[in-house]
Amino acid sequence: MIEPGLTAGRFDGIGVYTQALLRFLPEAGCSVQPYSWPRPGAKLDAITVGRPLPQSFEVASLVDLVTPGAHRVHMPVDIFHVTDYRVVRMDCPVVATLHDALPIKYPQWCSPRLRRVKNWLQRKAVCKADHVIAPSHFAIDELVECFGIDPQRVSVVPMGVDDAWLESAPGEQVAATLAAHGLRAGYFLFVGTLQPRKNVERLLEAYLALPGPVRAERQLVIVGGAGWRCEELLRRIDAARADGAQVVWLNQLTDGQALRHIYAGAGVFAFPSLYEGFGIPVLEAFASRVPVVASNASSLPEVCAGAALEVDPRDTRELSNAMLALVREPALRERCIAAGRARAEQLTWHVTARATAAVYRAVLS
Repeated sequence: MIEPGLTAGRFDGIGVYTQALLRFLPEAGCSVQPYSWPRPGAKLDAITVGRPLPQSFEVASLVDLVTPGAHRVHMPVDIFHVTDYRVVRMDCPVVATLHDALPIKYPQWCSPRLRRVKNWLQRKAVCKADHVIAPSHFAIDELVECFGIDPQRVSVVPMGVDDAWLESAPGEQVAATLAAHGLRAGYFLFVGTLQPRKNVERLLEAYLALPGPVRAERQLVIVGGAGWRCEELLRRIDAARADGAQVVWLNQLTDGQALRHIYAGAGVFAFPSLYEGFGIPVLEAFASRVPVVASNASSLPEVCAGAALEVDPRDTRELSNAMLALVREPALRERCIAAGRARAEQLTWHVTARATAAVYRAVLS
């Protein structure tokens, strides 16, 4: 039995991934102990997820820096899995999941706050980890290019969806959730944090370019919190609403079941992101039997594997035409739904957990 320590992540993409590993690794033969870094100066009993590590990440990193090669944080586990870039030397093997190289390759799409420090920490994580997990082959290429990591030290383990996404939600529950948010079934849906690389501005333009009767019948629903540099997007959303456009922004949706209901009520899922290390929302839409229009950039063609209509994310007209096609062409729509569902069934958290456990065993062998 392998007993990995696992640092708890935030409830964004990294957080969803971390929570999934905590849930599904035990069925893959791993006894899991979750850990969290305490905030600087905070009491250890302030930790709400897992066990507290012995010191804050900032303190541990400083000790790591001034005592290179000498100090090791003691961990009573067989292997320690870090699900983001916050890696320090430990007295057990360390596996790190690095999701992409976005801050280094495309700094214009990231907040400048602490960017240099975070980039430095990510480079250090590559050096300190005994093995690296990447969510896609695209991400490996990025890590090799930006960090010079040996590809032999990286394993691809795709992310997934859990069983709840593959089950049909009761119609009355879906209807109640939609009514609570003022939604009518059949809308165009986007899910993700509002930030430049998500390309929501072009999605809004593509929606506004649709024929008037289509827009009258179908809302554009945007689910996600406000991220870095989204002020202009929010102004455009407000302006579109003022002009009568049916654009709904749900920025406070935190309940997982409600989110599944929102997916279930969608007519088309649109994900024109400019850059993704993986793209979990695409899988969630596939599992929910919603046809998908996705960007043909970064990892998304690898994740979609032909199950979505892929478009140039910088071409608003192409995006708008694909959205319209999935509304007006029933055969195309059904083909995308079936292909997406099959793809989601290939990429579940059960599969992710088994592949992750295999990485642990390889590192320990």
